Amino acid sequence: MCHLQLRTLIFVAWVLGYVAFLLSVRRMWTGKYARSPLVRSLFANMVSESDAAASETQEWYRCCPDLLGESLQPLFIQSHLDLGTKAFLKQSVEKSGWMFTQLYHSFVSSVLSPLVSRTSINGFLGRGSMFVFSPDQFRQLLRIDPDWRAERLLDLGAGDGGVTEVMGAHFRAVYATEVSPPMKWHLQRRNYMVLGIDEWQQTGFQYDVISCLNLLDRCDDPLHLLQDIKRSLVPRTGRLILAAVLPFQPYVEVGGKWERPKEHIILKGKTWEEQATNMSNEVFRRAGFEVEALTRLPYLCEGDMYNDYYVLDDAVFVLKPSDVSEE
Repeated sequence: MCHLQLRTLIFVAWVLGYVAFLLSVRRMWTGKYARSPLVRSLFANMVSESDAAASETQEWYRCCPDLLGESLQPLFIQSHLDLGTKAFLKQSVEKSGWMFTQLYHSFVSSVLSPLVSRTSINGFLGRGSMFVFSPDQFRQLLRIDPDWRAERLLDLGAGDGGVTEVMGAHFRAVYATEVSPPMKWHLQRRNYMVLGIDEWQQTGFQYDVISCLNLLDRCDDPLHLLQDIKRSLVPRTGRLILAAVLPFQPYVEVGGKWERPKEHIILKGKTWEEQATNMSNEVFRRAGFEVEALTRLPYLCEGDMYNDYYVLDDAVFVLKPSDVSEE
């Protein structure tokens, strides 16, 4: 009995110590001097009035078209921070300030991370939503108007369906794939038709648009995936929307571990423009695609108790199947 009580006291002491540590770290990271001018201005709903914030967000969209390959230069679309992106950032800042929710999330993540993938943990907790483009940015990329409609959309690796929702408004049927069981539940709750990762290519029909957003660097055989996508698109009019984080650093998440993919793509170049060009010339052309449009966007993720949000550099392409592919 005494031994059980001692173990209980030790466990309670450990939990209290862990919470105290997290609180101290939270105070360190959220002091008024630690947060960026962008975060403070967003939270105060003053993004457009802050020179510091404007300078920081401009970097998210900055591209020198002259440094792109000649074939890509006329296809580049300049994007900007818009109302949809501001709304996501403001929501992320507010959620990051939910102290007890963030403490709970941090505790659960520390316990489950050795056993479960980060994606599944986020799905279980209902956190970590992603943002790639706003409705306006999506329509600008595809050069469509708000009333445009097509038959079928397939979103590969759709996560919780937040980005799927942006695209899905333009399609009569929305399909999605996801390997994480908690994320599948989120997709089904949004009434999307969830297909198996070995099922979407064998449905007997084709898709008007397939989206592959930040998935190419997280799968074992990216070139095989691109070839499957090409075969699954409606001939002539079908389009692939592909987003890739640059610099390109591929790895596969297995459980709580990171492993190198079986088919390893290495892109040449150090700058965003050089890698985007190399991806177009070496990867897409090899898989039988040609670029129709290209833009630079921030790949945003909801934050936690340490950061209000996380951001990576995305190259977002609209691709159309070409008549030939290179082996």
